[in-house]
Amino acid sequence: MSANLNWKVDTTMKTPSIVTPQEWEAAHQQLLVKEKEMTRARDALAAERRRMPWLAVEKEYAFDGPKGRVSLPDLFDGRRQLIVYRAFFEPGVYGWPDHACRGCSLVADQVAHVAHLNARDTTLVFASRAPQPDIERLKARMGWTMPWYTMTDEFDADFGVDEWHGTNAFIRDGDRAFRTYFINNRGDEALGSTWSYLDMTALGRQEEWEDSPEGYPQTRPYEWWSWHDEYSDAEPAEGWLAKLAEVAAGADRGKDDLGPTDARPRQPTSSKGDDTMRSPGSAGCSCSE
Repeated sequence: MSANLNWKVDTTMKTPSIVTPQEWEAAHQQLLVKEKEMTRARDALAAERRRMPWLAVEKEYAFDGPKGRVSLPDLFDGRRQLIVYRAFFEPGVYGWPDHACRGCSLVADQVAHVAHLNARDTTLVFASRAPQPDIERLKARMGWTMPWYTMTDEFDADFGVDEWHGTNAFIRDGDRAFRTYFINNRGDEALGSTWSYLDMTALGRQEEWEDSPEGYPQTRPYEWWSWHDEYSDAEPAEGWLAKLAEVAAGADRGKDDLGPTDARPRQPTSSKGDDTMRSPGSAGCSCSE
């Protein structure tokens, strides 16, 4: 579809007023106050989510995967947390056999690279009723790379996703799995980023600024970030840590040490702070070389 270069605002639309730069900035700052309030409220909800009770999964479930039949604990792939999105791709769903449901496909298109979740000891998988050959064909056509399994039993009915899409979060203790949270309907619309997925889990982002129960795993923000093809069990790269230290020192001195085009990340405050949005996912970049 070609762009319409002659597009103009419909004269029947009641558009906002046109203002000066100073007036625009004042309006932006006024709205920003409410946006920060919403971010703090979202942080508080995530903190409550981390204190939700756990529901033990007593039944055994089986899935077909690229390497054969696996159990629910197998889906964790050795990690502590698991997120399962129920995607509708199967006979009877609009689009079959060429496509999955349009809404589920839109969700799949938004999924960030799963390596970042894996680095936080969390696995994301999709699950459908379609056989594995059809799933592999669909993934190849659409360019999707997330693990995708075939349900073989009542997993979807037992976890509220037999008639509608939804996302379940689990945590593992040895061979035992526990359901920790569930999101569906419009809640699924907000998922897709690394941060939104981690915020729905029992352990959260696992960063020091979060309000989490005592003893939960936490590390300093920024330090665990890496390129998605270079995560490993090793410590963060010395060069990256040095860059973060440079950023922090520059921020403390109040000087623009990193150049005019670099946005310095603020140091995260406690979850009870009242001055920043605190989210490392939106705090900026320390990329200057």
